Amino acid sequence: MVSHSKKSSAEWFIDQLNVSNAKLLAFVLVLGFIGYHGVLHLRYGPDSCTWLLSSGRYKGDHEWQPYGCMLHRYSKIDARRCLRYLAFWGKYNSFAFIGDSRIAQLYEHFIGVLKTRLDPDPSYSLEHHTPNNTYTDEKLRLSVRLVWSHDVSRTMVEQFRAWEREDEPPSVIVAGTGLQLLLTRNATTLVIEEYKRNLTLLVQAIDSLAHKNTKVLWKLIESVDSSKLKNEFKKISNSDIDEYNRAAIEILTHSAARIWSSPRLVALGAGSNDGWALSPRALRHDAQILLNMFCNDHMNFNDGSCCAMPEPHTQLQLLTFAMFLVCGVLAGIKATWRWSQTIQQRLGGYSLVSPPPTTSSPLAALAKLGMIMAYFYLCDRTNFFMKENKYYSEWSFWLPVGYVFALGLFFTDDSISTRVLHREQTNEWKGWMQLVILVYQVTGASKVLPIYMLVRALVSAYLFLTGYGHFTYTWKTGDTSLVRYFRVIFRLNFLTVVLCLTMNRPYQFYSFIPLVSFWYTLMFVIFALPPDIAPSSTHTVETKPYQYLYIALKVIGLLSIVTVLYMSEFFFQKIFVTRPWKALFVNSDDDIHQWWLRWKQDRYSMTYGIIFAVAYLVAQRYSLLDDNNHSNLFTPGVSLTATLLAFIGIGSYVTYTFFCTNIFDCNEIHSYVAFLPIVSYIILRNVSGALRTRHSSLFAWFGTITLELFASQSHIWLAADTHGVLVLVPSAPILNLIITSYIFICAAHEIHRLTGIILPYAVPDDWKLVLRNFAIFLAILVPIGIHDGMF
Repeated sequence: MVSHSKKSSAEWFIDQLNVSNAKLLAFVLVLGFIGYHGVLHLRYGPDSCTWLLSSGRYKGDHEWQPYGCMLHRYSKIDARRCLRYLAFWGKYNSFAFIGDSRIAQLYEHFIGVLKTRLDPDPSYSLEHHTPNNTYTDEKLRLSVRLVWSHDVSRTMVEQFRAWEREDEPPSVIVAGTGLQLLLTRNATTLVIEEYKRNLTLLVQAIDSLAHKNTKVLWKLIESVDSSKLKNEFKKISNSDIDEYNRAAIEILTHSAARIWSSPRLVALGAGSNDGWALSPRALRHDAQILLNMFCNDHMNFNDGSCCAMPEPHTQLQLLTFAMFLVCGVLAGIKATWRWSQTIQQRLGGYSLVSPPPTTSSPLAALAKLGMIMAYFYLCDRTNFFMKENKYYSEWSFWLPVGYVFALGLFFTDDSISTRVLHREQTNEWKGWMQLVILVYQVTGASKVLPIYMLVRALVSAYLFLTGYGHFTYTWKTGDTSLVRYFRVIFRLNFLTVVLCLTMNRPYQFYSFIPLVSFWYTLMFVIFALPPDIAPSSTHTVETKPYQYLYIALKVIGLLSIVTVLYMSEFFFQKIFVTRPWKALFVNSDDDIHQWWLRWKQDRYSMTYGIIFAVAYLVAQRYSLLDDNNHSNLFTPGVSLTATLLAFIGIGSYVTYTFFCTNIFDCNEIHSYVAFLPIVSYIILRNVSGALRTRHSSLFAWFGTITLELFASQSHIWLAADTHGVLVLVPSAPILNLIITSYIFICAAHEIHRLTGIILPYAVPDDWKLVLRNFAIFLAILVPIGIHDGMF
């Protein structure tokens, strides 16, 4: 009799480190962060303007990052476009600045952001000869006024009351003062109390102005650089400034005024020779904060979420989530009934002959998918969770890439197959490419042209592998059936279609998925047409070499179609903007130009993969290489030459990315030379038997969920349509990236598993049932298309 020793605590802990428990932990983390952010909203309110005005930090690029929301960087064109848009709808854009010299500095800088010329024409007015200055622009219905007030004096109180009596008071009032008091009087208790009493006189007017939709900002006094203060300014101390600011917060917190405290976090001494004046960087950020507060809710800038209301939901989104809810209810009823049956049998003294099936039902899978989609919606279509701008630096991109490869090399394992581009190796390739692309996306590295081109090569490599893999499958099996086609298309598009319905985004938003789907469809149609290619499992290929001629004709046909479409953009648009499939190729602005650019960048990549697969088959047939064992592919001399040529190929492409200065020219050349780094990598990866027969299991694992990672990243890892990043842990960017990445990866893996459960029900083995399900899908899609103007 064999005795089994009890597992130690360490062994038990190791057993718990599995994918199921990892996803359970991710679910618990999501619930915890929902509770945490819910408390934040209850305590501070849901208005992101509060975060914009109250807190933030400097990123490594010296740009200001507000706490929890995204700051759009308004250019002069953006600012004037916003004001022109509001003026068109009848709004009078009126700004008022009232306070001391620092407020005057901000006034001057704010005008500089809006003014377009030094010599104003008659529609401009700029008065600088009186203590109270006014800048107007009749074209923009704009008025920016400065009222000098060194203290919370009678002048300030009367001005606020005058605004209170106006029918159209200023849209925004920026007030702040205190420097003159600090010069003339110490911050004694009596002085602070007097300051509070004077502020109290403003409260009624401020509350009245708020009812007229005027935003009143009280700008706290910024700190001074004591080391640079001269003469009479040396008596100003930051401790006295803090006393005045605490007094202002105490009084105005109970009014409708917004306390503008974030400028105190800006370094003032840099760029200021006297130590008390605002630095140019501080003024620039203050002006940007004002414009974001005033314009974001009216403009469609994806990278400006501060003070912007979330996108309203649609009826289609409500209907989709209602269907998920119905699936959840039905799955719950079914599980409850099964549980009750099991209990009744046990109470009756019976035991189940066979255990209940462990595989999930499609209803349960759809219910779980609905829960995941609810998290997606909460992250990206609401302001419940925070969002921040991306940040790029050389270190922020290359350091994570280095970490990724170091971690991948740590998890190396022996491969089952020794063939070139076997399944484990292609999954590994897809995995590390996807991880590099994720780092590229989260850091905003697309602004660096060489990195952009290298990532373009990775996208081309994925399409290359798609062509190689599907052709190899067709060659081995001869399977060009509808069932095969719809299973591949379902795998590619199931998550994307669900996201289009729940996230209210067009199909082209998930750019890579439409690209792969299109090229696979085109390839499938060409290879499904006669003459058929006999599967290589038979001896047909050995006795009838004209099978290679068939392949050559089909490849030429594919290239001919691509060339005809590429030669005329007008003809291309005529083809792809034809209804009803126009909706598959245009973006949210009903523009097909982005599809045209993506299509022509990789118009030959899949064909390169097919040609490489044919070349590999020919090399195998004529024994030009040997990959049936662990030895090198070629003789030592040939292997060394191939390796040298591969290094030259990759080096040439990298050199080209650095010397290419125009993105348009780079993309044009890329489509012709994309095969160079791809084939060079394949040679380096496979010439040596030691490298060919080992793979990174970590990268291969990620390679199985690349589609889910690509489609999901926009909603639960990035934010604001990929222009920002999701923030679950505020003020801790590294920890936040780790946690959001963990939840993101677990969600993608679970979606991959759920897709596998639903696949056999959506695409059965019988082609008649497949066509029936496709007809049902079209019947659901047609009303949606009619509503959205597809027909």
